[in-house]
Amino acid sequence: MSGHYTGIILLQLFERAALLLICLFLLSKLPHFRQIFQKEVLDTKDRIILSVIFSGFAILGTYTGINVEGSLVNVRIIAVVSGGILFGWPVGLITGVVSGLHRYLIDIDGVTSVPCLITSIIAGILSGYIHSRISRKRRWIVGIIAGMACEALTMLLILLMNPVEIGREIVSIIALPMILGEVSVGLIVLFVQGVEGERENIAARQAKLALDIANKTLPYFRSINSDSLRKICTIIRGDIQADAVAITDTRFILAYVGIGEERYNIGNEIITDATKQAISSGEIVIINDDTEGKVPNIQSLIIIPLKEKGIVTGALKIYYSKAYKITYSLQTLAVGLSQIISTLMEVSRIEQMKEMANKAEIKALQTSINPHFLFNALNAIASSIRIDPDNAREMIINLSGYLRHSLEWSDQLIDINKELGQVVNYVEIEKARFGSKLTVIYDIDEEVEVKIPSLIIQPLVENAIVHGILKGRGSGTVTLSVKDRGEQVEIIVEDTGTGIEDEIIQKVYTSQMPENRIGLSNVHQRVKLIYGEGLHIQRLDKGTRIQFKIKKERL
Repeated sequence: MSGHYTGIILLQLFERAALLLICLFLLSKLPHFRQIFQKEVLDTKDRIILSVIFSGFAILGTYTGINVEGSLVNVRIIAVVSGGILFGWPVGLITGVVSGLHRYLIDIDGVTSVPCLITSIIAGILSGYIHSRISRKRRWIVGIIAGMACEALTMLLILLMNPVEIGREIVSIIALPMILGEVSVGLIVLFVQGVEGERENIAARQAKLALDIANKTLPYFRSINSDSLRKICTIIRGDIQADAVAITDTRFILAYVGIGEERYNIGNEIITDATKQAISSGEIVIINDDTEGKVPNIQSLIIIPLKEKGIVTGALKIYYSKAYKITYSLQTLAVGLSQIISTLMEVSRIEQMKEMANKAEIKALQTSINPHFLFNALNAIASSIRIDPDNAREMIINLSGYLRHSLEWSDQLIDINKELGQVVNYVEIEKARFGSKLTVIYDIDEEVEVKIPSLIIQPLVENAIVHGILKGRGSGTVTLSVKDRGEQVEIIVEDTGTGIEDEIIQKVYTSQMPENRIGLSNVHQRVKLIYGEGLHIQRLDKGTRIQFKIKKERL
């Protein structure tokens, strides 16, 4: 009869373990919990959630226990050991302490309350140790052994802490079903590991999708501009069924497609803290329930930094109007996609750099042989020969140096002093032509040592003189400032002329300048391609200010 009763108890215990397994199965179907189960590294919030879940299972196991001679035959230890083995000692220990105290408090004077408290805590510690020390593929069998050992310890403590007859009677009935019931630990561990194991299949599927997207977008990376980036965002949005997709650099929105498109114009500065955080930290930012409405009509989003040579150069942003859409599957795809985009953009930048170098070379050669420029310079020299031979001689030297530097142009970095010499040669020729109408102030730190691209300061000074001062048909001042800021050299060209139009600034930033006015845009693109951030152009109350910084460590 005793054996028959033990069999019934064992069957009932397996039923309760099956209920626990069903609950886990249902949880695994919820995107939020499935995402936690599939994570390789858990954060504090995840551990708290898992501790609450498994503590709840353990307490439920106690309440659904079978009362045998004042003892509860239950699946509490199964929940404790499973949680600790699957998710580490914090989950195991918290579950063990919470469920053990609960078991003790609901039956303080019970014959098994203290043994159950002790072994619940031990089970939490032991399962956490197994998680950290035992290989993943062996955890299920070791978990079964650990669970059986904990239940065997419970039986031993019942015998030691109670009168002999009472202890023997209880243990004789519950020992076998309680110990054998720990087989359920292995089933639970294998099930959750199966959910975790889907990571590899998901990664493979998402890698294929990322490659498909890369194949579709590849033609648009051959020439990166606002239109091509918009088409890239459109393709990504369609293939991953997002509500909006955006690409930014470190300061500006380069492309935005989808919900809220009317609010995010190309060239606008980045305004969301989440994007700034992703760019500054270089880490992925995920918001799965934007209850504060930081982005209108968007509930979940993922922002992945785009990196080139380890340096963050922008971000890929994916938005959804519903909460909890950023699943593990989407994270895997987004990370792979960002890596591909970063690589393609880097390759495209290299090609653009070569193209811009060719344009700069053409511009330099055009300037050096421009008949109008030469005619004016030579005419000024001819006019000075008889009146002021010394001044004419200086002008010839300046013109000679200017032409030599232009003809010797290359795409190699040169000493900044050589570039400044070119600027001085150009300025002296223009001052000889326009006299008191033009004043140039040099505010240059002594002993500045840095190499820069050729013909990158002179075009800015030329732009300030031609389009700033002389365009107004009056007089004005151009100030060239070169300041050593430690790890960077700051270069500023400022004039008191007519001031640049806002429309021109936007066209420079978005690479939409016409081919016959590529000087300013060319410098902006070259600086951005080489140093990661282009020109900062500002219209002043009177005149224009252009600034950029050169990072010494990049040279």
